[in-house]
Amino acid sequence: MLSKDQRLKYEIAEELGLLEKLKEVGWAGLSAAESGRIGGLIAARKKKEDETDSYFES
Repeated sequence: MLSKDQRLKYEIAEELGLLEKLKEVGWAGLSAAESGRIGGLIAARKKKEDETDSYFES
């Protein structure tokens, strides 16, 4: 079973059209640019989620 963070990584990879490449070569086979794009989108989504959570806690 995948953690929430792992599911998010795969979801973003799929949205970027990298899922097939990922299945073929694994995470280490992605370019630095591809990995960075995934990491950047993960950070942005987590930030947005944190902002949403803090808004509803107020």
